[in-house]
Amino acid sequence: MSLVVPVSYGGSPCYEIHLERDFCSLLPCIQALGYQPQRKVCVISDSNVAPLYLEEICCLLAAHFSLCTSYVFEAGEASKHTGTVGQVYEHLIQNRFDRKDLLVALGGGVVGDLTGFAAATYLRGIDFIQIPTSLLAQVDSSIGGKTGVDFLQYKNMVGAFYMPRLVYMNLSVLHSLPKAHLSSGMGEIIKHGQIKDSAYFQWLMDHQEEILSGDLGALEEMVYGSCRIKGDVVQRDPKEQGERALLNFGHTIGHAVEKLSDFSLLHGECVALGMVAAAELSCRYGSYAGSDLRQLKEAIAAFGLPLSLSQANVQGFTPEQVLEATKLDKKMDGGSVKFILLQRVGEAYITRELSDAQILEGIRCLF
Repeated sequence: MSLVVPVSYGGSPCYEIHLERDFCSLLPCIQALGYQPQRKVCVISDSNVAPLYLEEICCLLAAHFSLCTSYVFEAGEASKHTGTVGQVYEHLIQNRFDRKDLLVALGGGVVGDLTGFAAATYLRGIDFIQIPTSLLAQVDSSIGGKTGVDFLQYKNMVGAFYMPRLVYMNLSVLHSLPKAHLSSGMGEIIKHGQIKDSAYFQWLMDHQEEILSGDLGALEEMVYGSCRIKGDVVQRDPKEQGERALLNFGHTIGHAVEKLSDFSLLHGECVALGMVAAAELSCRYGSYAGSDLRQLKEAIAAFGLPLSLSQANVQGFTPEQVLEATKLDKKMDGGSVKFILLQRVGEAYITRELSDAQILEGIRCLF
């Protein structure tokens, strides 16, 4: 039985997130959006995902659309730049795509972010749908309409808010993911519980064994819970004017580590490190309990994520360099670092009051 999470924008229904166990309902879901058979569709994927699922997806879509073409780029963060977007534009132009045609993002976060940005900017906007194939993309990047690419070494510095028409998740694809990538997704999932839902976080702690074993029922309930949390936040604040910034818990320091490590760590690993530092600061300068900090660290470790830079096997930079890198993050606000801290499990808040010395204390906890 499928699960559906509706997402609104400006008070009106915008798109639906469908959780399924195969791809059988994909074409009916797309047809329900009203695309006519004379329209064209382009599936954009990367070199890791395309060999696994591209042929199946194209066969399904070719049964309805007049043309089903694909564009595959080299997997990895190194491809997430405007040059790759330009190659997508060229492919669409050569195949005479117009504004009423459709793009499909088949892959993880890099594919989804890049495809969404291409969709937002090609002919000033063409529809796209998300088919996220990583746990991280399913619970985070495919939801909420944030699209973008990296500029030089600055992550997601160029982008647009642009909503998909549909997010379709086949949870069975998670069984093909490497263990490290499953752990990476857990970084964002743990974050959702910490900032918004203490009961959900406790559920994660109580169902570690089923989640780690890949039990499909547990994965389904877990992904649904995360999608519900992020979907609720996004529809109240689609362009990050307020509450949506809470989703950046762990990201300010996490993104700095990600950049300084030259993207050698997975995103969820960096978020986990950022959460450790932010939770330490929440304890020292707020009301977050020491017992809650210990339980957060227990969850991070249990799901295979690092608690320190030594556990993550990265070195070669100093706490002061991490601090400086936080000031180059796109989440800077009026020259100050906009930091997310925790009052308690399930309740986060935004502060601009932390001094450099205080932030440095949190960073040093990782060394």
